[in-house]
Amino acid sequence: MENYMIMGIKFLLLAICIWSLPDSLVSTNSSDGLIRIALRKRTLDLKSINAATITSREDLLRSDLGHYNSNFDDLEANIVYLKNYFDTQYYGEIGIGTPWQSFTVVFDTGSSHLWVPSSKCVFSIACYLHSKYRARLSSTYTKIGKHCKIPYGSGSISGFFSQDDVRVGDVLVRNQEFAEVTGEGFFTFLGTEFDGILGLGFREMAVGLVTPVWYNMFEQHHISQKMFSFWLNRDPTSRLGGEVVFGGLDWRHFRGDHTYVPLTRNDYWQIEMGDILIENDSTGLCKYGCAAIIDSGTSLLAGPTVLILILAVVAQINHAIGAAGFINMECKSVVLKYGNMIWEYLIEGIRPEIICVDLGLCRYNESRRVSLNIASMVQNRTQEGSSVGESPFCTFCEMIVFWVQVQLKQQKEQEKVFKYVDELCEMLPNPLGKSFINCDKMAAMPYISLTIGNKSFPLSPEQYTLRVEEGCSTVCLSGFVPLDVPTPQGPLWVLGDIFLGAYHTVFDFANLRVGFAKAA
Repeated sequence: MENYMIMGIKFLLLAICIWSLPDSLVSTNSSDGLIRIALRKRTLDLKSINAATITSREDLLRSDLGHYNSNFDDLEANIVYLKNYFDTQYYGEIGIGTPWQSFTVVFDTGSSHLWVPSSKCVFSIACYLHSKYRARLSSTYTKIGKHCKIPYGSGSISGFFSQDDVRVGDVLVRNQEFAEVTGEGFFTFLGTEFDGILGLGFREMAVGLVTPVWYNMFEQHHISQKMFSFWLNRDPTSRLGGEVVFGGLDWRHFRGDHTYVPLTRNDYWQIEMGDILIENDSTGLCKYGCAAIIDSGTSLLAGPTVLILILAVVAQINHAIGAAGFINMECKSVVLKYGNMIWEYLIEGIRPEIICVDLGLCRYNESRRVSLNIASMVQNRTQEGSSVGESPFCTFCEMIVFWVQVQLKQQKEQEKVFKYVDELCEMLPNPLGKSFINCDKMAAMPYISLTIGNKSFPLSPEQYTLRVEEGCSTVCLSGFVPLDVPTPQGPLWVLGDIFLGAYHTVFDFANLRVGFAKAA
């Protein structure tokens, strides 16, 4: 169930952005024998920012670390071009059946199923707004009929399994099992332009262990390498949104070598991420490693709020880039009442993890490292405690200790430290809202860098923000958002399209690794 939980939590980010109407999808034959599906762009407006976000991924291919495959020109590859909506969602067109019926789908590395609305979907409003699969019109349809339910964070989709031929690019995958959806159980699909999802995750994640489409591409010898790559085009002047390459990569879309890192699980595109830097200053988080998933179905870059230190760093990042969240008076009250004592304890060398216990704000628990979830606390101020029975003041105390500790290591003066901490209290991220940025100050904003494979991957202000057109004005939003993936799988960082737009990405299933290179 833990993989389904990740899928569910991830789709809570569908409350960030929503698509506008699509332009026509044009399929052309290129000189290299690949069918390229031309896709166009639209601009983002503030009215559209309140509903949905899923996307597609990037690219790369190698057989050995540090060496490109010398036989690449002989490989069979399949390219699907993607549509870019608002730099937050990318999807392409596939066909199901004979003659094929067209559907727009999100290519999602965070899930494993292929599903589209069914003609038998009559009680879900969302089904009436999207293309529906009609089994009776396909001569290659095979009935399975087994009921399925795929859970997501704010509901679920339900339906039944069927089998038919599926066309992806110029590849025809025979006898592909997929889900015909008869119930789309949450409102986020109402405003989306995509019809369904084509999962690029592992078979182990799939309900009923259904074989994903990209597995069958290899098993049916349509591609010769067990890998695929993503390139997302962030150029606002281009009508091409990006591409997914199955079995290979497009050399035009990256510069330099890819940095490969091994998967930390054999059933998910999950890696270990190192320290997070604001400019060249360490935040102190993930210095000894944090789990991160590479998810083309998530638009932004999300960090968990369950761990106090991670919530603290998200606040630090949004403070550094000038993103405004909500003021939390409880946080400031802890600073006012206990700040000097926290400072004195740290100066005296008291262990940070016992300071809040000694102050009487936290209960002593040797195994306790997770505090209150800020999101649930904000929504229900009268509910005291959490799964570990702690009060909100314990939560804020632990964050403040962490903030002060980081500043002390930089040899900051006490007055400056607490001015900074007071500002951080104001910048705590709103789990249900957005963090706005002054677009005019973007040039002065810092680079935010993630450490992967002992290498720094910087994101510029232009790369980690979204520009929203509202009438004659422009609004900018922070690309850093809180998102909780519960245990045992979480807490996790989710590297979505904010990161993937900056770095061309290879998903190497044969060697169980992921590679990143600067996108071109």
